[in-house]
Amino acid sequence: MQNHLLSLYSTKFPSSNPLPTFKITFSYSSTPTRRRFHKPHHSLKRLTFRIVQLTRRRQLEQIFEEVESAKRRYGKLNTIVMNAVMEACVHCGDTESALKVFDEMCKSESCGVDGVSYGTLLKGLGVARRIDEAFQILESVEMGTAVGSPKLSAPMIFGLLNALISAGDIRRAKGLLARYGYLLHESCNPSILVYNLLMKGYISAGCPQDALPVHDEILELGLTPDRLTYNTLISACVKAGKLDAAMQFFDEMKDKAQNFSRDKLYPDVVTYTTLLQGFGGAKDLLSVLKIVYEMKMHRNLVIDRTAFTAMVDALLNCGSMNDSSGAISLALQEEADHLLMEAALNDGQVNVALENLTNVVLKWKRIPWTSRGGMVAMRIEALLGFTNSIFSPYLLPQVSPSEPIESIMMPLKAAKPLLGTLHLKKVVMRFFWDQVVPIVDDWGCCVGLLHREDCTELNAPLMTMMRSPPPCVTTTTSIGHVVDLILEKMYRMVVVVKYSNLNSSTNSSGSKTVGVFTAEQLFKLVVPVQRPLEQERTLGRRWCENFDT
Repeated sequence: MQNHLLSLYSTKFPSSNPLPTFKITFSYSSTPTRRRFHKPHHSLKRLTFRIVQLTRRRQLEQIFEEVESAKRRYGKLNTIVMNAVMEACVHCGDTESALKVFDEMCKSESCGVDGVSYGTLLKGLGVARRIDEAFQILESVEMGTAVGSPKLSAPMIFGLLNALISAGDIRRAKGLLARYGYLLHESCNPSILVYNLLMKGYISAGCPQDALPVHDEILELGLTPDRLTYNTLISACVKAGKLDAAMQFFDEMKDKAQNFSRDKLYPDVVTYTTLLQGFGGAKDLLSVLKIVYEMKMHRNLVIDRTAFTAMVDALLNCGSMNDSSGAISLALQEEADHLLMEAALNDGQVNVALENLTNVVLKWKRIPWTSRGGMVAMRIEALLGFTNSIFSPYLLPQVSPSEPIESIMMPLKAAKPLLGTLHLKKVVMRFFWDQVVPIVDDWGCCVGLLHREDCTELNAPLMTMMRSPPPCVTTTTSIGHVVDLILEKMYRMVVVVKYSNLNSSTNSSGSKTVGVFTAEQLFKLVVPVQRPLEQERTLGRRWCENFDT
């Protein structure tokens, strides 16, 4: 019988605590794994995604190494992959490498170039302030002499225009618009974006006051300002020291969003953060407190770290120390502990990271594997190896993950289901012994699960308090999949049905309930790994002892 490694914190469900977090790994037989051959285009998709990830980390050398390796393996790469490499070069500020990649793509034996290639290259030349070369390329495209015969398009112009405006070169940006602006007007209402970029350019050039008249020009042309327009205008007002004008635009945003039912026009976290910076710099405590209060009362506003930092800075600038201290939520405290553990591991201080991990689990009584701290815990586990694991290893020697759940499930009759029409007061003692009970209808079909913590009304029928539909699987579902469901979804019970067309993971009227499988059954199957007597207690056992006390 195959062994199955299961690491867990606790071997039971506390009545008032959620299902503990687990890590499960199946150990299969020694039969050689069949070699898998992937189609090149699937591999190139993964390569493109990998390049995008490395671009965000600015790991340009690693990108070139992996691209060269892919060339040796697959031969010629496609234009999409090479465009991603060019974008990486531009993002990392290496215009020369971008030009080399572009030249390589232009060769007859290579993948060729398209409009995206030219747009990326123009953006890179604009960022590098090599404007003359960029205009030469645009002229060759316009005359039809460019390699690949691309057509002039709005994306080509936008890349260069944005680069010029970000650099504060308003003169050349206006020249670009004067010559190629017709392309922008051919697409669907692009004009407002052009004016947003122009206002951004005035701000970047240190002339925020020049951005304000653009608003009048927008209205004269009959264009509709969007949220980015107002945010840019408010930013210009703040930088120009015109806070009254900023508040006028702010109120105008809210009025138009409410009167015309335009949800996308409501102020967002960028709007509030910009106003906080302005009033904080002006030491206007009353306005700062008003904005903070409005942010907290906004139902759909997600206050990120930048916004919280702006709040604290504004309150400190106004001399309000008490308001800036506030209270750190438990979620942020837990995240801070995870970040501290990750920082120690990234710095090579494995012992410190191990100590932090121990403290995190003992303090918070959990560490979800899907969280940032859970990923760090997995890295620590990989470094320590199985024999030195700080968690409590358990084995499942009696089952195989490929076997059907029908072989180990509990028959529905043995689970003693309750009729949904019964009132809780008649069966209340049942929930002193069982944490979850299946609920059936008059035909014996399971329609839900009633948990102990949901039993709140003695005079109410059970079906009004149950959780429906219940999580369910077919009789042929593998044990490994059911175990994954219990551990990942924190289910206390999974219903087993006999049905040929199961709809997703929920029960259906055409299914026949034949049994259940519970987390309690899973725990009865586990066997602790034998460890040397002198080995220190693992983290899982220490946590269990700490919880029991």
